[in-house]
Amino acid sequence: LVSFPKMLALLRTRCSRRLHLRLPHSPITSAFGLTSSSSSSSSSSSSSSSSSSSSSSSSFSTTSSSDSKKNVAVVLSGCGVYDGSEVTEAVAALVHLSRRGCSVKSFAPLQPQMHVIDHTTGEEQKEKRNALKESARITRGVVDPLDMLDVDDFDAVVFPGGFGAAKNLSTFATMGMDCGIHPKVKLILEKFHDASKPIGLCCISPVLAAKALGKTVPNLELTVGSDKEEDEKGNKWPHAGAAEAISNFGATHVVTGLDSAHVDAKNLVVTSAAYMCDAAPHEVFDNVGLMVEETLKLAEK
Repeated sequence: LVSFPKMLALLRTRCSRRLHLRLPHSPITSAFGLTSSSSSSSSSSSSSSSSSSSSSSSSFSTTSSSDSKKNVAVVLSGCGVYDGSEVTEAVAALVHLSRRGCSVKSFAPLQPQMHVIDHTTGEEQKEKRNALKESARITRGVVDPLDMLDVDDFDAVVFPGGFGAAKNLSTFATMGMDCGIHPKVKLILEKFHDASKPIGLCCISPVLAAKALGKTVPNLELTVGSDKEEDEKGNKWPHAGAAEAISNFGATHVVTGLDSAHVDAKNLVVTSAAYMCDAAPHEVFDNVGLMVEETLKLAEK
């Protein structure tokens, strides 16, 4: 098993050991108005789902159905895996939602990013960038401030991954278990859950749901894939320690592979691993598609 401190160290040295990113260890709560709280209780990690939950199959429909009229919000955190939204995951979510005929609106926090990373070297840059303006690169310019997201306007919400979820939507990358979560993100997750509207998350973003809901929502089940750095099939999971963090935040981690998305049918939360695994782009694209499909199925109920 990979310990949470080891996983956090990996976050601080960036996703890949091939580059040498040095993240600051100081909190960034004041700049972004984040709240901070710590928790230490743990919940068991599970490789099988409960009777109310399941893992979806590895195939998904490529045609729109009765979910075609669904209104879905997508929450972004910048553009680029190391300081914003993971681009493949974000685009995959948008493509799969579009393919199913959904009406999609994208949102991002109108605030500076925690920092800017040169993605060719992994080095932190002196320049400043805005998370919303960077997110607009993914959405061809159409993105609204996160504060404008009204839960009443949508049938579901989707959070792609990327380090932006751990840096701009929370302080998980620098503070670990003592992290804060963006107050609007916390409110969105709470309100969608209270309204019995589905929530879809992939990659590292399930940590947001664990932080926001883990202590208040009974039997919340989430996945970030494997809880081991290498699974029985030889797949690499460099951030497997995030599974421990999810448990420590009060949720239950369910082990999955890239051939499935975990469905917590009772709490209407769907999660998938995506680039938590060192996988090929098409595998990640398909895995995000499973998450989207299962989220929309819940929206039909």
